[in-house]
Amino acid sequence: MTRSQLQYILSVEQLKSFSKAAKICHVTQSTLSALVAKFEQEIGVVVFDRKTKPITITPNGKKVLNYLKNVNREYQILDEGINEIKGYETGKVSIACIPTVAPYLYPFILNTLSRTFTKMNFIIHEFTTERMVKEIIGGAVDIGIVSTPLAHKELVEYPLYKEDFLLYDYGNKKKPTSYTISDIDFHRLWLLEEGHCLRNQVGKICELRQQKKINGNLTYSCGTIFTLIEMVKQNKGVTLLPRLALANNQQIEAAFIHELTDPVPAREIGLITHKNFVKKRILNYLITIIQEAVQRHLPDDLDRSTIIQPF
Repeated sequence: MTRSQLQYILSVEQLKSFSKAAKICHVTQSTLSALVAKFEQEIGVVVFDRKTKPITITPNGKKVLNYLKNVNREYQILDEGINEIKGYETGKVSIACIPTVAPYLYPFILNTLSRTFTKMNFIIHEFTTERMVKEIIGGAVDIGIVSTPLAHKELVEYPLYKEDFLLYDYGNKKKPTSYTISDIDFHRLWLLEEGHCLRNQVGKICELRQQKKINGNLTYSCGTIFTLIEMVKQNKGVTLLPRLALANNQQIEAAFIHELTDPVPAREIGLITHKNFVKKRILNYLITIIQEAVQRHLPDDLDRSTIIQPF
C-alpha cells in the first residue's frame, strides 16, 4: 500500500463519497476508485459498501480503518520528527479547548502563538472533554486544553494552572464575612447541561445533580457559560464560576461575586497530547504563554485548595 492509497481510503471514509474524496485528493474519481479497489483486493477485505448512498463501511472495513489510522499517525509522527530535526515547524497544528476555558484563554494566547510560528497553520476548536479525547486519539486534534487529571493511557498531561471557583449569587449583593458551600441556596442553583466537565465539578462540590425548572413547567439546560450567567441574572439565581470567567468580562457584575472560604474548591487546567506527539517546541511555548497570561488573574495561595476531579 502506498501513502497515496492510504490518504484516498481515509478521505473516502471521512466523506462517504468517492467523488468528493477524489476532489480533495486532486485525482480523478476513476484513479481513486481503482487504487482503493486494488487495496481491498490485495488484503482480501471489502472496506466500503458501494451499493449504499452515502457509501457505508463494512464491519470488517471498520477494523481495517482503525489499523490504517494508526499507520497514518505514524506517518505524521515521521513528518513532524523530520521537521523537528531540521529545526523548523511547518504544516498545521489543531488545538482544542473546553468551552468553559476557551472564551477567556484563547484571546490571551492565539495572536502571540500565530505571530511566533508564522509557517504553521493553527486550527482552533471548542470541544467537550469527551469529544476532545476521541479527536486526539483519532489524530484530528494535536493539543487539548482541559480540566485535568484524566489519567488516560494514550495521553500525556501537562499541568498549567489551578483555578478556584467563585460564587455568583445574583440574588445577594451583601457579602458575608465568610461564605461556604453549605451557605448556597441549592433551590436557586444553575448548572451547565450534561457533557461539560464544569457541571460535573460543580455537582461534586454541591453533591447535586439537577435541571432547572422555570415557572414550574419549563425545564432549561444551559449549553454555554455565557447563557448560564444570563439565566442566573434573569432568575436571581446562583452558580459557581471559574475565576478566569471574570477576566475582562463585562457580562458579570462584581458586586454579586463572593469568595469561598477554606477549603477553597478549585480545578486544575492542563494540556493533553497523544503520547506520540512530537512538536515539542510548540507545546513548550504554548505552556509558557498560557502560564504567563493567566498568572496575573489568579490568586497566589491556591496550594491549600481542594482540586475537584473533572469526572
